[in-house]
Amino acid sequence: MDQAQANRPVHHPSKPSQPGPPSSGSPPAAVTGGRVESWPDGSRELAEHLQRRLVISDRDWHALKAQRSRRAAEQLAGALVQLLGADDPAAIRGGEARQRAIALTASALAWLKGELRDPGCPDHGR
Repeated sequence: MDQAQANRPVHHPSKPSQPGPPSSGSPPAAVTGGRVESWPDGSRELAEHLQRRLVISDRDWHALKAQRSRRAAEQLAGALVQLLGADDPAAIRGGEARQRAIALTASALAWLKGELRDPGCPDHGR
């Protein structure tokens, strides 16, 4: 993922917005031999709800784009969606989803450290 992609909000269009978080009263994931077999029920939906709440919309872009903590939280929520959406938690070697989660996490860390800055407004020819 290049720096321009890392600086933009992460959108996950596979599910429409929901008015609130899904219920979290589901049982935990199955455990076999001390190893978790899958993510707990409802985890992905909760992560997607969090990501939708944290994404900086086009309407708020100018006001919030330079807030490092906001940008980092947005990237971390996107990483969590990637991880929960397509990664096998029992796999030793991660696939593409894990690699995307790593890239988004690195981007979030760079925002927090001040290594990334606002790339400018995409609508103004930059």
